[in-house]
Amino acid sequence: MKTTGVITKMQAAYSSPIQYTLNLNDETISVNQLLEQKIAISFNHYQCLECGKEKEIFAMGCCKNCYFTSPHTGRWVVNPELSTAHLGQADRNLEIEAEAQLQPHIVYLANSGGIKVGVTRKSQVPTRWIDQGAEYAIKLAETTNRFEAGLIEVALKQHLSDKTNYRKMLIDNAVFEDLAGKKEEIRTFIPEELKQYILEDEQIFHLEYPVERFPLKINSVNLKKVPRVEGTLIGIKGQYLMFDNNNVFNIRSHEGFVIDLEF
Repeated sequence: MKTTGVITKMQAAYSSPIQYTLNLNDETISVNQLLEQKIAISFNHYQCLECGKEKEIFAMGCCKNCYFTSPHTGRWVVNPELSTAHLGQADRNLEIEAEAQLQPHIVYLANSGGIKVGVTRKSQVPTRWIDQGAEYAIKLAETTNRFEAGLIEVALKQHLSDKTNYRKMLIDNAVFEDLAGKKEEIRTFIPEELKQYILEDEQIFHLEYPVERFPLKINSVNLKKVPRVEGTLIGIKGQYLMFDNNNVFNIRSHEGFVIDLEF
């Protein structure tokens, strides 16, 4: 079977294991059902997710112009502490930014090949953890807006990573670590005026991914350099597809690419 469409991130349903679907235009594909099947992904052309034009994708599914002008790709997306909607100040479009920033946010600890700190909208739990390939996660704090969550993250980044080591995440299952203990350990580093947002909740979430086996090594494929990737699908974790030939394909970093998918 062959189908063509523009890539957007896989949708994930929280179950055991995680259930993934990929929407290519009007067709919804159960990616879990493709495990142990040979599939091929070929570059067709670009389609900016913001303006819809056939222009080379620069980042976050956008062409270069849209990336630097769209309110959905402002600096506050990656750096929550740069949010300004709580001050009534726009970065690019206050209405859109306020909708995203002025809502409850969760600061969390996650283990995805190493413990990291992160921030997400409350409504995005546990989707954000799944997208990062976290196997264990715990809520650290709940703030009223994105800016406050960003300040907590900045304070903790001096003691914990805020990045996911995707190579470690894709090479094996994460070793269990005491996230509740780590939460207690690092609370002292949170500024006094933000300690009110700490959650007294020690629930550790465990996420299981549909992985038949892990690659022996990691060869990350980019369709800008290699226009076709193929192999037997052996696992799905985070937003990555893993193949039996050690190739891994990051769906999220290819948003805005129109592909031909064969399976």
